[in-house]
Amino acid sequence: MAKSRNGLTAVGLSVLGAFLVLLAFATKSWLVTDGKLEHPKFERIGLWVVCFKEFEDSHHWYDTKFHNCWWVFEEEYYIIHDILFKGFYIATQFWFSTCVLLTLFGLFYSTIYMYQNRSFESYIKILFRAGMFYIAAAVCSTIALIIFGKDGDSRVWMPNWEHNDIGWSYGVAVAGTIALYVSGVLYVIEGRALKIKRQKMATQRANYNYGGDDSKQSSHANI
Repeated sequence: MAKSRNGLTAVGLSVLGAFLVLLAFATKSWLVTDGKLEHPKFERIGLWVVCFKEFEDSHHWYDTKFHNCWWVFEEEYYIIHDILFKGFYIATQFWFSTCVLLTLFGLFYSTIYMYQNRSFESYIKILFRAGMFYIAAAVCSTIALIIFGKDGDSRVWMPNWEHNDIGWSYGVAVAGTIALYVSGVLYVIEGRALKIKRQKMATQRANYNYGGDDSKQSSHANI
């Protein structure tokens, strides 16, 4: 079950990338206030949690103020549903959730790769599948990051937009995405190298058998 250095590097990066992606997925600092306002109405938001302080409906249709950190799908948020759930935010949630799901599939194949012997017929397929899942996850994450990076701190979303900055959770997601890209490519390279090696061994075996048959035929002819 000994693994190559390339394979072990791929596993290490995939685990790191998965950890960072899951951390970004669960934390609430994709967009944060810069702290320069004395009484900011908005503090921070992640993909699933938003933190307000004395925030109220900008349309002034309801006399309600929001405090503390709540789940974005909290029932009380129906009042500001049109403010909170902009199209780009929903798209970011979708693409990054897809990234997390694909990453979990990739971890499943990484686990099989670590415990399976390379002599198994499906060994190469496992490497390719792990690589493809991680690359697909990285692509989905890239789409989410581009969408949020473009519109996250725009003036059409959270209040005091000029004091809002992309937060550390976004940076963690970027780092995780890079790790997933690299690990996916390494898995594919490892699978490709083993496939070529097996093909060469099969060719050598066939040539050896063919040469052995010729020797036998030559011996029979001499007799």
